[in-house]
Amino acid sequence: MALFESKKPKKINRRLVNRTPATEFVDIEPGSTMLAVVLGSSSSITTVIDVASKAIVRWRIPWPEGVESDLRLFDLVEGELAFSLERDDLAQPEALSLADLPVRLGTYRDKRLRGWLEKLTTPTEGQLFGFRGPSSPYWDFRGERPSVALITPERGPQVLRRDDDGTTWVRFGWAGEDVWLFCDDPTVIRMMETTRVASLSGKDLAGALGYKPQYVIAALSNPVQGRCYKVCLGILPRN
Repeated sequence: MALFESKKPKKINRRLVNRTPATEFVDIEPGSTMLAVVLGSSSSITTVIDVASKAIVRWRIPWPEGVESDLRLFDLVEGELAFSLERDDLAQPEALSLADLPVRLGTYRDKRLRGWLEKLTTPTEGQLFGFRGPSSPYWDFRGERPSVALITPERGPQVLRRDDDGTTWVRFGWAGEDVWLFCDDPTVIRMMETTRVASLSGKDLAGALGYKPQYVIAALSNPVQGRCYKVCLGILPRN
């Protein structure tokens, strides 16, 4: 099952973005439609840039059971906000629920997207998501910190596949630390399965991705046995 898809030409997509009124804050009116650009998506986490406010937002998408996300990097999508927004999750203060599957309008690779990404980059101050280690108890969150980070690595990234359990990990240097994140990006996971290598970095990683990595999009997972984990939701180019 695929999400709804529009056949609008690229010029119309660009026009939609250009004509979207700018807002200072994210519109959370139930039933309203949000135009957004996808940064990363799995069946559990979807992160987008709200075109109107240029803010990073998490979407809770009602994927049917057993269906994986088929949203791709820089997809231009429309989503209708649900009437029950569930804005009481203190671990994910920027999360909004959609009423249905989003509509894919095409891709958006306009040069202005580069400026959006640069402004959204997380400063290298303190610890990622405010705590050390790979996870934190769900009850420790107070809604004071974002659950998504757009990171410019100081070193890397490197993608690794573990032989013991088949999991994929993304490693990079940031804020003076050696960061390892469990990979929750279906595209990167399939890339490692296809290449059948244990590690990719540098030119080899760029060749496999089809672009030179510039950013890592990190997020906090939904609670797993009472803990939220730091995960990698995607590796992005500069655009």
